[in-house]
Amino acid sequence: MGLQDAWKRISLDTKGEPVKHVWDDYLAKEKTAYAGILRNKTSRLEGSVTDLAAELKLTPTLMFAFLDGINECVDGIPELETIEADTHVAFDIDFGRLYKQMVEYKADSLYTLPEWDGIFTQERQKELYKEQKSSHTIVRNEAKVGRNDNCPCGSGKKYKKCCGAA
Repeated sequence: MGLQDAWKRISLDTKGEPVKHVWDDYLAKEKTAYAGILRNKTSRLEGSVTDLAAELKLTPTLMFAFLDGINECVDGIPELETIEADTHVAFDIDFGRLYKQMVEYKADSLYTLPEWDGIFTQERQKELYKEQKSSHTIVRNEAKVGRNDNCPCGSGKKYKKCCGAA
C-alpha cells in the first residue's frame, strides 16, 4: 500500500470524514516540523521520504501528509500518488510563498509561529499577510447593470426582462 492510501486509511473514516484524533496529532507534529524548519532557516529539503520523516520527527505516512500540504507552494515534489517511503524528494522552500499559503489556508497556528520572526520582520509578515488577503479581491472596472437599465446584450429590453431574468 502506498503512502497516500495509508494516509487516507488512517485520517478518514468510512464516510470520508476526518478522524479528529489523527488530524489533531498530525497538526501538532506539523507545527513542530515547521517550527524547526523556520528556526533552522532550512531552505532546502532533500532525501528519501523516510529520511526526511526522521529529520522532522514524523512517520513516513505523516511525512506524506506534510508533503501534500506544502506541495502547492514548492516545486519539485513528485506526483503525490507515486510517493513511497523510499521516494527521493528534493525541493527549495520559498519562505514568502510558504507564509502566504499558510495565510490562504487560514492556518493561524502556522503563520503565527514565533519562529517566523527569525525569517521576516513583523512589518514584512504584515505585508505578506495583506498581499495574500488582497490577492483574492475582485475589482470591477465596469459599472454594474441595474435591473431597469437596458440589457447590455443589445436586445433593447430591460435587463430584468432579458439576461437578468432569474
